[in-house]
Amino acid sequence: MSIKDQLKVLIVDDHRTSRMLIRDALEQLGIKQIVFAVDGEEALKAMMATPCHIIISDFNMPKIDGIQLLKAIRSYPATKKVPFIILTSKGDRELVQKAAQLGVNNFLAKPITVPVLKKTIEAVVGRLQ
Repeated sequence: MSIKDQLKVLIVDDHRTSRMLIRDALEQLGIKQIVFAVDGEEALKAMMATPCHIIISDFNMPKIDGIQLLKAIRSYPATKKVPFIILTSKGDRELVQKAAQLGVNNFLAKPITVPVLKKTIEAVVGRLQ
């Protein structure tokens, strides 16, 4: 079984189009276990119910944003080591610094492409066989 078959990815984004684009890109990479959340609150519930191996989260969301979600994920022993990638649509230096302080694993600028997504995930979990 390859890493792609085992990898379970949580996509957190309040925009349906973004979630679908990321899902399509992940599927093109051969990743089939994909879970969705529309905001950080839903993402936390999903992670508590069935933890995923990697989180790709938008920054701007209602209720709990990407930074708050990252902080929450890092504060639970069961999820604190889960790779966390923040989606950003603007080169916000302050956001990047804050996320880095909280232990984000990587950043992904929108709009995403399959090769960039692959590189971003591989930088976090190793080569996708």
